[in-house]
Amino acid sequence: MARKSRSNSDGLTTLSTAALQAEIRRRSKQSGALQRKYERLTNQLAELRKQIAAQGGAIPGGGRASNAVSLVDALAKVLDGKTLGVTEAADAVLASGYITTSPNFRTIVNQTFIKNRSRFKKVARGRYTAA
Repeated sequence: MARKSRSNSDGLTTLSTAALQAEIRRRSKQSGALQRKYERLTNQLAELRKQIAAQGGAIPGGGRASNAVSLVDALAKVLDGKTLGVTEAADAVLASGYITTSPNFRTIVNQTFIKNRSRFKKVARGRYTAA
């Protein structure tokens, strides 16, 4: 297939190599400054999220919460040696510091029990323990 030839009107063919290299350096410098600004703002946002969570608040439209452990692991730790109902387990996980923005967290906990039968044992209707 034949290549389309470029005309001299695109501007690049008229620039010297030195001018092109200078433009690349300028853009790289700008890019670096923008990346540093992005990182600084991201860190500030993370700090604000921590402060809001510490006050018991939820991030409006905040997307997904970030936790050090998965919900499965948090539930297994809470249920270790205990049998709890779904609501009690959900409350215990939240009390342990697990963060969620879900308005129906109890349902999420129930689904987690059902999906992870190898980690959780159903003792009675709505009552689970760590397997």
